[in-house]
Amino acid sequence: PILTPRMDGLKPSPHYRPDMRLVAFDFDGTLSESEMTVLLGERTGVADRMAEITERAMNDELSYAESLRERASLLEGLSESSADAAFDEVRLRPGAADVIERLRAAGHHVAILTGGFERGVERALERAGVAVDTIVANRLPVENGRLTGSVEGPLIVGTKDDALESLAADVDVSLARSIAVGDGAHALPMLAVAGLSIGHLPQDAVRPACDAVVASMSELGTLLESHNVVREAE
Repeated sequence: PILTPRMDGLKPSPHYRPDMRLVAFDFDGTLSESEMTVLLGERTGVADRMAEITERAMNDELSYAESLRERASLLEGLSESSADAAFDEVRLRPGAADVIERLRAAGHHVAILTGGFERGVERALERAGVAVDTIVANRLPVENGRLTGSVEGPLIVGTKDDALESLAADVDVSLARSIAVGDGAHALPMLAVAGLSIGHLPQDAVRPACDAVVASMSELGTLLESHNVVREAE
């Protein structure tokens, strides 16, 4: 059934369209095969420690905020130029740019909600020649040309359900018409509140929260077609 977005008696914003959906993606492990903190860690010789911390967080064995701060601390002293070189290595998954383009062509609001870092997301999108409507991500502060070892941004302690709810209100789309796509435990909050939750190669702890599971961007496109979110590919 077609659901009417929540309006609370207010006039619709300029963004409002009755058929628009809000589609929110996780980034690392979902839209991208890259793990940004590991790429950064390779520049300082701590990639293995980064990967171990990430895996514990993805399996819900460690809080995301704690894991992110721990990983950022390992990067203290890394030069900004080395960090930029690592961000340049971030790539979208095969087919990810096509899915994003199809969603935007259909008039939907496409967002990336990630505990990863703005610069890596932006570089990957630029390289793929694709854009999204909203990026909510974290940042690694720099002082005197080097990373401080700290991290700042809205998705350290803040959770993705709050980010999704806030964005849905901003663009006048009800949560019932939102779609969330993720893979790890840090995506669980937004998967829990979205109208349609999709796991992309989800971790075991995440799979029960998913309405559907896909193993590739191609499968995701087919699933979105079946829900009449995008047109069938020609």
